[in-house]
Amino acid sequence: MSGTSTYRGRFAPSPTGPLHLGSLIAAVASWCDARAHGGTWRVRIEDVDTPRSLPGASDAIIATLDAYGFEWDGEVARQSKRQALYHAAFDDLVARGLAFRCTCTRKQLEDAPLGAAGERVYPGTCRDGNAAGAAAAAWRLRVNDEPTRFLDRLQGPQQQRLQRDVGDFVIRRSDGLFAYQLAVVVDDAEQAITHVVRGADLLTSTPRQIWLQRQLGLTIPAYLHHPVATAARGEKLSKQTGAAPLPANPLPALEQAWRFLAQSPPPSPAESVVEFWQWAHRAWNAHAMPAVAALPGPGSRDEL
Repeated sequence: MSGTSTYRGRFAPSPTGPLHLGSLIAAVASWCDARAHGGTWRVRIEDVDTPRSLPGASDAIIATLDAYGFEWDGEVARQSKRQALYHAAFDDLVARGLAFRCTCTRKQLEDAPLGAAGERVYPGTCRDGNAAGAAAAAWRLRVNDEPTRFLDRLQGPQQQRLQRDVGDFVIRRSDGLFAYQLAVVVDDAEQAITHVVRGADLLTSTPRQIWLQRQLGLTIPAYLHHPVATAARGEKLSKQTGAAPLPANPLPALEQAWRFLAQSPPPSPAESVVEFWQWAHRAWNAHAMPAVAALPGPGSRDEL
C-alpha cells in the first residue's frame, strides 16, 4: 500500500523478544504518521547486535505485526544482511581520520562523569593513541564541542554539545560488531527515510546520529520522539523490565496504544482491526501528544 508523497517512514524493532505494548505504541505512531502524510512505511529488523538477538524473535515480530493489521511497503530489511553497507561507511570515516581505536575497558571508564545524556562522558583517553599491543579495540568517532541542534516535531528545539555531554562515541565495538549509531544512520540513508518517529528514550541519541550523518554527507531526516510507556516503578516499559507480550486479540491493545498516544477516540468503537486502522489513519494528530519523554503505562494507573 504505497503512498504518493515523498514521506518515507519506518519501524525498526530489535529481535530481543516478542513485541509488547511499548513496541506497539511506536509502531502505531510511526505507521499512522506515515499514512496520514500519504507516505510509505518500511519495517526493519535491527539485529546488528547479534548476541542479544533471540532465535525466532524476528519472525515472531513480523507475524505479530501482520496479525495486528500493519501493512508495510517493500520487503522487511534486516541489519544482519547489511554488513557491507556498514563496512563502507566505517572505512570512509577511518580513511579520513575521523575515527580512532580505543582500548579502554568499561571498568576503566566507570569513573568518568555523567553527561547531560545520562551516560558516562568519554574523556578522550585514546584520542591521540593507545597502548601498543593492546588486543581488543573499539572504534570511536571524533566529536567537537560545537552545539548539535535539531527541531523535534513534538519535543521542540533540541541541543547537545557532544564533546561535553557524550564524548567521542563508539561506532564499532571491540567484538567487531558495528554499533547501533552507525547502523541506524546508514540504514535510514540507504532506505531514503525522510521522517523518523520513535520513542523519546532515543532523543539523546539523535545528536550523535546527526553528527554521523553530517560526517558521511547524508540527508538528515525529520525527527519526532513520542512519549514512552513506563512500568510501575517509572522505568521504560520494555522486554528487560518484564513487559508482557502483546495479546492474541489485537483490537483492545490497539485501542490502548491509541489512547496512550492521546488521540481522539472514534465516534463509536471499532468493530474490527480493519475499521480501527481506517479511522486511525484519517484521525492521526501528532500534535495531540504531550511533549514529554514518558507517561505511566499499564499497571501504573487505572486508565491510559
